[in-house]
Amino acid sequence: MDIEVARTFLEVVKTGSFVGAASNLHLTQTAVSARIKVLEDRLERSLFIRNKSGAKLTPAGEQFFRFAASLVHVWDRARSTVALPPGRETVATVGAELSLWNPLLRHWMLWMRRECPELAVRTEIDTSDRLMECVQDGTLDVAVLYAAPKRSGVVTELLFEEKLVMARTTPTDQPLSEEDHVQIDWGDEFAASYQAAYPEKPPAVTSFSYGPLALEYILATGGSGYFRKGIIRSYLEEGRLSLVQDSPEFSYSAYMVHSTRADADVIDRVRRGLRASAEIAT
Repeated sequence: MDIEVARTFLEVVKTGSFVGAASNLHLTQTAVSARIKVLEDRLERSLFIRNKSGAKLTPAGEQFFRFAASLVHVWDRARSTVALPPGRETVATVGAELSLWNPLLRHWMLWMRRECPELAVRTEIDTSDRLMECVQDGTLDVAVLYAAPKRSGVVTELLFEEKLVMARTTPTDQPLSEEDHVQIDWGDEFAASYQAAYPEKPPAVTSFSYGPLALEYILATGGSGYFRKGIIRSYLEEGRLSLVQDSPEFSYSAYMVHSTRADADVIDRVRRGLRASAEIAT
């Protein structure tokens, strides 16, 4: 199958219309329609319900969606591997959740450049579910995640254990109200533990899905929240933050996952770099 047909299908899904897909791909709407018609003929199924509001996936289209994404990912990886830069043996592909990039993956990239110059490196940021799918289908060698559900054909290794602790801005004699507490999305497990520890606490007025943004916010405006202890260590030492006494701490472990089919030598080099970086980052 022409890989551009799969890309066109994904663009229609992304934009919700043939017109939007045509604009993004710099094609005519007729060309987009023709590509989708070819795909539907080959699959012998209609993939979209088309109406005035746009295009919606049929049940068959929903089934094909995840395969189309995998096809494009596999092709892109094959192309990048074949077109290796001079002097590189192969490509190490590593993905992580956004909150793990700084500082862990930043340190890892520097370690790989210094210790494994023979490898080219490709990195991705995505959701944990999508990263797990990419490891399973072989488009990623390694994913670094905070929650690593068991999947067939996937090896899960504990990378590091960290604590989420409640910290507040200083000076501590300056009172903080309930509205000064920020809620951070550290995942379902943390949310359940937090609710159990604070059953009477009202919902936060300010919420963030990304811890570093929440940290910047309270440092600028004052407030409190749960943060990774390793990340705020320097602020605690500088006196810009203080731990809230007698507040519960929550475990927050990170995992390295890889496929059982992945190149063992590449995995070993990535693993060594991640473990060395974890010692610095945490």
